[in-house]
Amino acid sequence: MLKIIDAHLHVGEDPYFDEIAKAANHENDMQHLEEQYRTHGIVHGVVMGNLPVGNTHPQYAPFHSYCVGLDSHLYGLDDIQDSLPYIEQHFNNPNCVGAKLYPGYSYFYISDDRLAPLYKLAASYKKPVAVHTGLTATDSALLKYSHPMVMDEAATKFRDVQFVMCHLGEPWFSDAIAVMEKNQNVAADLSGMLEGKISDFGSFLKKKRFYIDTLKGWLAYLNCYERFLFGTDWPLANLGDYIAFIKHVIPQEEWENVFYRNAIRIYGLNPAIFLVKPNV
Repeated sequence: MLKIIDAHLHVGEDPYFDEIAKAANHENDMQHLEEQYRTHGIVHGVVMGNLPVGNTHPQYAPFHSYCVGLDSHLYGLDDIQDSLPYIEQHFNNPNCVGAKLYPGYSYFYISDDRLAPLYKLAASYKKPVAVHTGLTATDSALLKYSHPMVMDEAATKFRDVQFVMCHLGEPWFSDAIAVMEKNQNVAADLSGMLEGKISDFGSFLKKKRFYIDTLKGWLAYLNCYERFLFGTDWPLANLGDYIAFIKHVIPQEEWENVFYRNAIRIYGLNPAIFLVKPNV
C-alpha cells in the first residue's frame, strides 16, 4: 500500500467542523480519523494550527505534527516582537514542524518587513512557513492578501526561508506556478480543492474537466513534482475521494514523492514517530 502523509489538515471541536465533516461522509473525532488513516494508508498528518500562539504545548493526536498558526491571535504585525518568545517555544517543541500564516483573513502582506523577525527565527530553526493562498472560507477575507503572487516578494526578500504555498493558490494556478518557477524556496501543497463527498467520481471528472486539465497542465509545465505535497484540508473533503483526485492529477511515477517523501523532507518529519500504520 502507498504510504501517505496528509500535509495539510485542521482540527477543531465545534459545530462548524462537525457539519463539514458530516458532509464529507466523516465524523469529526480522532478515533474516526485514525480509522480512516489506517484504511487509506495515511501514516501521519500536519495540522495547520489555529490556537492562540501563547498555547505553547497544544495537544494533538500522536499521529499529528503541527504548524503554529499566526492569524488574528497575533493582534497585528506590530505585536510580532512580543510573540517571538512564544513562537520560539513552539519551534523547540519536536511536534512543531513549521509556522502557518493566514494573510487573507488577517489583512496583511506576507512580504511586510515587520515579519522579518519571524522569518529569521524560522530560518534559524529550519522551520517552513506555510501560507494560506487562493480562495478563502469566508467572504470577509480579502483576496488581495491571499493571491499567490504575494509570495513572490516574500520569497525573494527572505531566501533563507522555505515557504509552502497552501492550496497552490487555487484557482490562480498559472500565477502560483510562475511564483514557484522563479523561486526555488517555494513549495506547495495540493489541499483544499475538493469539499464534501463525491457520489460519482467518473461524473465528477467529466464535469470538472476544465479545472482538472488546467491543474494537470500547470503541474506538468513546472515538472518539479519534488516540490508538491499531498494534503486534504480535513475535515473539508472525503479522504478516499481526495486521494483518488490527487492520483488522477499526478503521474504515477511521482506518487511516492508527492504523497509521502516530499512532506518528510520539507517539514523535517521523522518516520520513526509515525504511529499509525496502514492496514495491509
